[in-house]
Amino acid sequence: MRAFSGSEEYKKYMEELRKFRNNIDKIDDEMLTLLNKRAAYVIEVGRIKRARKSTFYKPDRERQILERLAKYNRGPFPNDALKAIYREILAASLALEEPLKVSCLGPLGTFTHLAALRHFGSSASFVPEDSIKKVFENVETNKAEYGVVPIENSNEGVVSHTLDMFMDSDLQVVAEIILEVSHNLLSRQSRRSKIKKIYSHPQGLAQCRGWLESNMPGVPVAESTSTAKAAELAAKDPNSAAIASEIAARMYDLNILERNIQDSRRNITRFLVISKEFPHRTGNDKTSIMFSIKHKPGSLYEVLLPFKRAKINLTKIESRPSKRKAWEYIFFVDMEGHIEDKRVKKAVDALTENCLYLKILGSYPQGNIQ
Repeated sequence: MRAFSGSEEYKKYMEELRKFRNNIDKIDDEMLTLLNKRAAYVIEVGRIKRARKSTFYKPDRERQILERLAKYNRGPFPNDALKAIYREILAASLALEEPLKVSCLGPLGTFTHLAALRHFGSSASFVPEDSIKKVFENVETNKAEYGVVPIENSNEGVVSHTLDMFMDSDLQVVAEIILEVSHNLLSRQSRRSKIKKIYSHPQGLAQCRGWLESNMPGVPVAESTSTAKAAELAAKDPNSAAIASEIAARMYDLNILERNIQDSRRNITRFLVISKEFPHRTGNDKTSIMFSIKHKPGSLYEVLLPFKRAKINLTKIESRPSKRKAWEYIFFVDMEGHIEDKRVKKAVDALTENCLYLKILGSYPQGNIQ
């Protein structure tokens, strides 16, 4: 290496590198100029919106920007990285228009917080709460413009408390976030053999049950209110560990002893973004509704028939006790399409004949796995 460093060949090598690095620097300078030019336009858009008291955050507009860029991207820059960068650009731009407050299930460092970060970007102001109910209340009382709550996991199923909250709330679903969840074993210790106790949220423990039985037999586990809380507890107890996210490791200065310890390699959690708004259609949307039906034979079949006739794909159907009357159930349904689509509206309108109660929870852009 020393002989090479002083050779003519090395000088050519460094000169070639310098040429490309100079070109990269020039492009970075151009990008910086264009970003600031974009920011100036964004400020003007914010001024116009403020004058008309219009909504600042538009998930349908954001979706259109990301999909247009991905469509016209010819590479080699990957689309996933392009979208991640532009989410941050869009979040920073939104902060120039109007600082955005987002409430999420906390404390900071939970997977819900991570989902909110991925969706709204780091420029948003996050308001963590210790319950799903408080997230709803923050949005209802204008302490936050948006809330992010978990709704279901690919392995553990639905988050029933989130469904229950929609029964008495008038908030709308304005977006969904689909996050691939990777659980990690975090600790102040540097060796797994030193761990005497493991903390995590019940969902985290359930999703890593097989790994724990195989790799940490006999080590007691303790439930916490969140994975971030588990990381906080592990930071205080040097002989313990937490099952939590990588962002929690950074926030609580913990070592990552083992990565990706979830039993399923495809561990997906879906989150909902809630607000008082109602997004316009993008052409690739999903609609969520809830309803209760008459207590008679064939009621559910009659309710679902209009969707079959309209060839509308139902992506989810879940039932929950209404908690108002014995043996009365509320059904939650997700379907492809926007309520402004004629066939979706016609099918939903047809439900009223057989429903005791019907509520549209929202129409919003379909999410992609992040």
